[in-house]
Order: sequence, then structure tokens, then C-alpha cells
Amino acid sequence: MAVAIAEAQFHVLAVDDSLPDRKLIERLLKTSSFQVTTVDSGTKALEFLGLHGEDASISVHADHLDVEVSVNLIITDYCMPGMTGYDLLKKIKESSSLRDIPVVIMSSENIPSRINRCLEEGANEFFLKPVRLSDMSKLKPHIMKSRCKEHYHQEEEDDLLSNSDSNTSSNPTNNSSGTDTISNPTNNSSDTTDNSSGDSCSARKRKVEARKDEISPKTSRPRHS
Repeated sequence: MAVAIAEAQFHVLAVDDSLPDRKLIERLLKTSSFQVTTVDSGTKALEFLGLHGEDASISVHADHLDVEVSVNLIITDYCMPGMTGYDLLKKIKESSSLRDIPVVIMSSENIPSRINRCLEEGANEFFLKPVRLSDMSKLKPHIMKSRCKEHYHQEEEDDLLSNSDSNTSSNPTNNSSGTDTISNPTNNSSDTTDNSSGDSCSARKRKVEARKDEISPKTSRPRHS
């Protein structure tokens, strides 16, 4: 019961220009308890994923469109008019917000060079058509791996934020260090005191000498008769 609920939360975007193939993959996904959205082109897939703006008019069939859903996996046909499955894969992997979403490519042609090119570009699986129910069991491990990666990145971001906040609070700016410079003023008072004391001593000396001159008897000059 718990497993079924967990699987029901996984949302798969299926992309195929062939209506019979699109109906088949939708039925297989729903049988495997996946939530499904189907579109008929790579352009509409990008619009649904939000890469072409929110005002784009798209025709999709999705379960529970009344709630906001996130895409956990994309499965797309390789040969489609306009944008191929390989082109869609490249657009997804070039997007910083979508590149972690697992992508599975489907094709009715078993061409090794095509398969290798898709896998090298970042595809997680390459299914040969007609897709079987047993192929659906290969999707969940990629979704779980992607979710673990998302949780790991989220934890890293949370750790960085918490470390940044703790460093800011524990290391306040120390503005008191400038007081050392202020507490050592230039000592000019001693020079001023020495100069003033020297001047007062000279003045005293001059007063003493003047007083001596007043006290000392004057030499009387002899009178000449």
C-alpha cells in the first residue's frame, strides 16, 4: 500500500507524435501507478516544462491538472517532426533547472550509433518499440536516484546557508581595536613644563640680582677741596 502511494506520486511526461504509441505508453505508465502527462511534440514538452514561458498555449492530457505537479521523468520518441527526441534531450540537459530530470528515449529502429549518441548526451535509458510493461520497471530506479540527488543538493545548500549565518553572528566587527591608537596621545606636557620652569628660574635670578644691587652700599667718591 505504501509502495503504491509512493509510486503514484511520480509524474512522467510522455512525448510521441504517434497517437497509438502515445496511448500505449500512457496505458503502460498508468498500469505501473505513474501519473502521466502526454504531448505530441518536443516543442509542447518544453512549453509544459516552462522553458517557453507560462503563456504558451498547449494541448496536453494530464492527471490532476488542478494541482501543481513536478515532472519526475520524461520519456520521448526519437523520430518526431520538427524537434526530435535527441533535440529535446539536449534542451533538457542544457537547462539548469531541468537537467537532473531522467530522460528515456524510445525508437522503433535499433541503430547502435543513435543509441550511443543519446546515452552520451545524458539519456538514462533507450527503449526499442513496441514498449513493454516490463520496461516500466526500469523507470523507478532512475527517478529514485534523481530524487536522492535533489535531496543531497538541497542539504548542501541548507548547510552552506546555516554556516554562513553562524559565521556572521559569531564574528562581529571589532571596532574597539582603534582605541589603542587613541589611548597613546603625544606627551607634550613635559616639554611645556620644562620650558616654563626654566623661564621662571631666569626671572627669579634677575630679581635677586636687582635686589642685591639695591642692598649693597654705594661707594662714596672723595671730595676735593
